[in-house]
Amino acid sequence: MIFNITHITKYEYNAPVSYCHNIATLRPRESNGQQLLSYKIDVVPEPAEISERVDFFGNYLTRFSIQTQHTVLKVITQSKVLRDYTKYHESFFSDACKGVTLTDALSALNSNDPEIIEAKQYILESIFIRKTDKTIKDYAELSFKANRSVFEAAYELMQRIYTDFDFDSGFTSISTPIDEVMREKKGVCQDFAQIAIACIRSIGLPARYISGYIETLPPEGKEKLVGSDASHAWFAIYIPTFGWVDFDPTNNQIPLNQHIVVGWGRDYYDVPPLKGVVFGSGKSKLKVAVDIAAAKE
Repeated sequence: MIFNITHITKYEYNAPVSYCHNIATLRPRESNGQQLLSYKIDVVPEPAEISERVDFFGNYLTRFSIQTQHTVLKVITQSKVLRDYTKYHESFFSDACKGVTLTDALSALNSNDPEIIEAKQYILESIFIRKTDKTIKDYAELSFKANRSVFEAAYELMQRIYTDFDFDSGFTSISTPIDEVMREKKGVCQDFAQIAIACIRSIGLPARYISGYIETLPPEGKEKLVGSDASHAWFAIYIPTFGWVDFDPTNNQIPLNQHIVVGWGRDYYDVPPLKGVVFGSGKSKLKVAVDIAAAKE
């Protein structure tokens, strides 16, 4: 499938901002089953400086600074992405994937193979997923057993998070600790992804955070509202001898073509859509609108 994606981020300030420096992670990356066909970013007011680079994890970052006084910052990106994830999705249910037990996986991680070494960085603590209390590991161990398939355990973990946690957009913020989300059993997609990652790391396996989009479909007989789609987040677990497998606990499904990858890292801190420093004395109001439309070609 080919998707046209428009992402609009708008900051309105109640007092003039004299200077801002920002980093955007909004350009979809090349990955398994995904090809970026075109991409454009527009920033208003016009930046004094703008540049692009690839970060440590292979994500595209756009750095820009605005050095003129302004009360509105608007960042508009337009992407065209080809998604054909079917064969990867099907491979997750193969014996090669499902046949790896937790004992097998932990043993395989002792290898010095370059792929294993690269994956093992995702076992370490990260900015938002530091050492957690025993509750996280206890929750993980309900699914992860020594002789059980890692895939089946991760699939069950996804289902349990979907069932046990309530989606509540007003409860958490970027800085809400994992332990608090676990205790209250509510949050948003980024929280659910990070809970899963914390669980997986607690039993010694690599897991990474994936930032992207998901196409939302309107109820039958209703028209889709422009801008009704949203940024999304899910997680992937590394299964040694097989590779990375994605899971979406917010929607209780293994991603297919409707999930579009922007970037990945250790947690949300590595791939926020937009972050920066603003020099000003007022408060800001943020508005975000995302629209994903399937294209014929």
